[in-house]
Amino acid sequence: MILNINKKQYTVDIQGHETLAEVLRDTCGLTGTKMSCNEAECGACTVIINKKAVLSCITLAADVEGEEITTIEGLSDGDNLHPVQQAFLDHGAVQCGFCSPGMILASKALLDQNPKPDQNDIAYALDGNICRCGGYLKIFDAVRAAAEEKSSVKDKKV
Repeated sequence: MILNINKKQYTVDIQGHETLAEVLRDTCGLTGTKMSCNEAECGACTVIINKKAVLSCITLAADVEGEEITTIEGLSDGDNLHPVQQAFLDHGAVQCGFCSPGMILASKALLDQNPKPDQNDIAYALDGNICRCGGYLKIFDAVRAAAEEKSSVKDKKV
């Protein structure tokens, strides 16, 4: 089967029971997607599929053939970080880093759908993404900053 991951095609042989998280990490070598609970409880495995944040630990790889999958490895452009990644760094929202890929991808999906989220929108989008370090305030600050950056870039293009 062929998976479209980070704008590249990966030809993979999978077992019908393999999750997307397993295939990303073990078959494709994309280890930025973290596996933790394997029960859709922590959000560490969040990826974007067709512009929506999805938990890859409960998504069968066989179900996403032909879909557009984005992992944390697909956000940066060479050495240039995506604005959400940069905001997480600038605001100290990376802490230990384990939850960061999932948080960043959930935040990107939110900002792509809602470029000017309020506090409730951010809380709703990140609900289910657990930060064991308890760095939620910095994470929320980073999402707001990324939204402001995205908004100011958009305004400059007009």
